[in-house]
Amino acid sequence: MKLLMKEWKLCIHPTAYIMLMCAALILVPGYPYGVSCFYMGLAIFFVCLTARENHDATYTLMLPVSRADAVKGRILFCTLLEVIDLAVMGLFILIKYAIGNTPNPAGMDAGLALIGSGMIIFAIFNMIFFPVYYKDINKPGKAFGFAAVAVFLWIIIETVSTYAVPFFRDVLDQPDPRNMSDKALFTLAGLALFLSGTAKSIQMSTKKFEEVDLKL
Repeated sequence: MKLLMKEWKLCIHPTAYIMLMCAALILVPGYPYGVSCFYMGLAIFFVCLTARENHDATYTLMLPVSRADAVKGRILFCTLLEVIDLAVMGLFILIKYAIGNTPNPAGMDAGLALIGSGMIIFAIFNMIFFPVYYKDINKPGKAFGFAAVAVFLWIIIETVSTYAVPFFRDVLDQPDPRNMSDKALFTLAGLALFLSGTAKSIQMSTKKFEEVDLKL
């Protein structure tokens, strides 16, 4: 908990608050809503960039914590931002239904399945960004480049699938409350991937960070 507070006080970047509000893009007709998750990934890049500029690693490793604790604190803090982003997305989905939902021609419709897709996006981001980042914490841009490519590949695949894959087109990409049981299973699968992917990311990142010869 103390490391989470340290991350919030010393490493948070203003873009994190701004990117949370990008969830409001769900109200825009004809927009690939998964991109709002990418913006949170961009905010996480700025968190790591701020940490580098503030020499946060030097400060953190002077505390009575292990490298594994430092890695876990940073990733759990960023995961918390992702969870808040998903909650804000859920709020704007409810607002969209309240003011009048319309089909989205640019990808997944706003609904429960979109939250599951967001979890998959964050799982992909976490599994790629953090292990590459902790290989060299002075180059967060390189890690973000790899993660951004993977995230946009998933968004493209998902968008194409809403036209070409029957399960996406006829089941997931339908307005709620249609097919809610299937959408709930898809969202639970996304949650499982999000949790397991983040846990795997912590494991891989810790190994990378413990092996690296830091030049602080």
